[in-house]
Amino acid sequence: MLVSAALVLFMLPGLALFYGGLVRSKNVVTTMIQCFVSIGVVSVLWAVVGYSLVFGADHGGVIGDFSKTMLTAVGATPNSYAPAIPALAFMAFQMMFAIITPALIAGAFAERMTFRGYVMFTGLWSLVVYVPFAHWVWGGGFLGAHGLGAIDFAGGAVVHETAGAAALAAALYFGRRKFPVTRPYNVPMVLLGAGMLWFGWFGFNGGSALAANGVAATAVVNTQLGAATGLLAWMTVEWIRKRKPSAIGIATGSIAGLAAITPAAGYVPPWAALIIGASAGLVCYAAVQLKTRLRYDDVLDVVGVHMVGGFIGVVLTGVFASLAINAAGADGGWAQTGKQAILAIVGLVYPFLATLLVLWITDKFVGLKLSEEQQLDGLDASQLAPTPPPVAHAE
Repeated sequence: MLVSAALVLFMLPGLALFYGGLVRSKNVVTTMIQCFVSIGVVSVLWAVVGYSLVFGADHGGVIGDFSKTMLTAVGATPNSYAPAIPALAFMAFQMMFAIITPALIAGAFAERMTFRGYVMFTGLWSLVVYVPFAHWVWGGGFLGAHGLGAIDFAGGAVVHETAGAAALAAALYFGRRKFPVTRPYNVPMVLLGAGMLWFGWFGFNGGSALAANGVAATAVVNTQLGAATGLLAWMTVEWIRKRKPSAIGIATGSIAGLAAITPAAGYVPPWAALIIGASAGLVCYAAVQLKTRLRYDDVLDVVGVHMVGGFIGVVLTGVFASLAINAAGADGGWAQTGKQAILAIVGLVYPFLATLLVLWITDKFVGLKLSEEQQLDGLDASQLAPTPPPVAHAE
């Protein structure tokens, strides 16, 4: 579990490279720093109150309590959520999910948000959107096992849908950019970042079994197959439509497959992972092409990949889930698919509306939008202190 937590944290520098390679050169450092800021802000909030509100005693299926504030009584003794490991290890693993989710959103407002606005937005969004939604699904709330009965193994709805729906809200709030990204800064950075994300995803999904067992092994295999088929499906469509595949398309297809297999990884047989990954590669590709027609400005395709990929995975989990794979899951069928569809829809509507509120509050208090002059200069010049020159040492 500790290694899995470290693997999920390793996804943050992978995400930084992935996003940093896609923006203009004058915005690379700030775009990457946003991922590191998420680590700092969310880690503290999670330890102080977030973990308690997600996994504390349930109140009406809506939110936890404050009994675990400041990690009170969270130590070596296991809890009901993970009876085989120390509660502190479970807390640390869940912390990494809370960290990476708001960092994903940054792709929708890349190059356009003030740094102080980003810091405040990240903290507020974590408390207003991620914390209650995670409780609804994983912490005893009304959508999970103690309520509706929907299942989400590693965060298809909790992580990818919430981040993607928030990205759509942010893209609409900011409007269309005046200085579009005409070419990525560094494609090898994008590929390296995608590879690091893929590697870390084995901890993301495999660790969600909360034990080194058969479910974990299934989740790891399904993760690999989902990513591989997502990659191949996206590449094939590009090859047919454009007569050549693209490096960024191949990387993006793998991420789409990973997002879609996440909710299903520990519940479905490996053959189903092939279908889920291929479906994500095809549908997410179509969703990304639609953004120009729908005229929302999501330059790094968070909506088309994470929101759409997460939605596909959540619904298809209801189709292919099997108690033979995971006794703590469900058997697929019309009833379970209906429950999954409700989870998938709530995973779009609540984050979208709540994010608009968080954006509005943040904008009123500290300001969110960069001026045209600041955007032209670039975030690295307008939002960060200049990097000092190296200190010269006498021979």
